[in-house]
Amino acid sequence: MKTILATTALFCLIYFGSTLGQTSKETVPSGKNKIVKTTGVSSQQQLILWTSGDREVALKMVFMYALNCKKHGWMDNVRLLIWGPAQKLLTEDEELQKYLGQLKNAGVELYACKGCADMYGIAEKLSGLGVTVKYTGKMLADLQKQGWFILSI
Repeated sequence: MKTILATTALFCLIYFGSTLGQTSKETVPSGKNKIVKTTGVSSQQQLILWTSGDREVALKMVFMYALNCKKHGWMDNVRLLIWGPAQKLLTEDEELQKYLGQLKNAGVELYACKGCADMYGIAEKLSGLGVTVKYTGKMLADLQKQGWFILSI
């Protein structure tokens, strides 16, 4: 069931994503001149917030989408933020760790929440995998304010 939901979410993101982030222009009269005000967000930046401890979701959605998003230039910047159960799964699964290396080599930025990692006692292991471990709540809020697309899985 989780795989079906993740696949549906990915389809919706790709299908409807072409209209997301487009800007609209509104003309506002100002004396004799017209001011064109751009509204909306024009973003080519994707944050994938991975929280699921489901291995199949990681392989068939999170990692596949992150790699292809960066490799094919669907977005200029791609970040993977690993939270909670996903962190634990990653530190226990060698195949996921190898795939994580492919993401890093492709240019996907890798982050993990320090608060979660400390709860599991795995901050050093995540750092050893090439993941930047830091408190990420504010980072997530700031990226949303900057117009990043957030995909939470």
